[in-house]
Amino acid sequence: MRAALRAAERAAAAGEVPVGAVVVREGMIISRGSNAPIRRKDPTAHAEIVALRRAARKSGNYRLPDCDLFVTVEPCAMCLGAIVQARVRRLVYGAADPKAGAVSSIMAFPFERTNHRPEVEGGVLAEECAKAIRDFFRERRRRRA
Repeated sequence: MRAALRAAERAAAAGEVPVGAVVVREGMIISRGSNAPIRRKDPTAHAEIVALRRAARKSGNYRLPDCDLFVTVEPCAMCLGAIVQARVRRLVYGAADPKAGAVSSIMAFPFERTNHRPEVEGGVLAEECAKAIRDFFRERRRRRA
């Protein structure tokens, strides 16, 4: 999760919402992603999607059944759908997202109805992950005032 937090810091430095993700296989990081929808002018360029795309290219397969995804903030519905489609073994996230989180916040994703059910663990370094988001938006509001 610390590596995902570093990726979130890179997003914030680029003016993006600070969300970071890493894909891990056999204890090694195989890809990283930082939020980039503004920079890339791409609404799908969330940290999770960026990391999954890179991992798939590196693996030579769009399915990642032996991989774990660590992300600083609870995934949205789009990202959670990609996680299921990629057959990610395990999803680990930090802070809950009460406005867009699809795992347990605004929606409780119906994993029992999908053909793939990743193991899910939330709340890992939750306070640090939430602080990155809070600080980013506090600074953004301060600059606009």
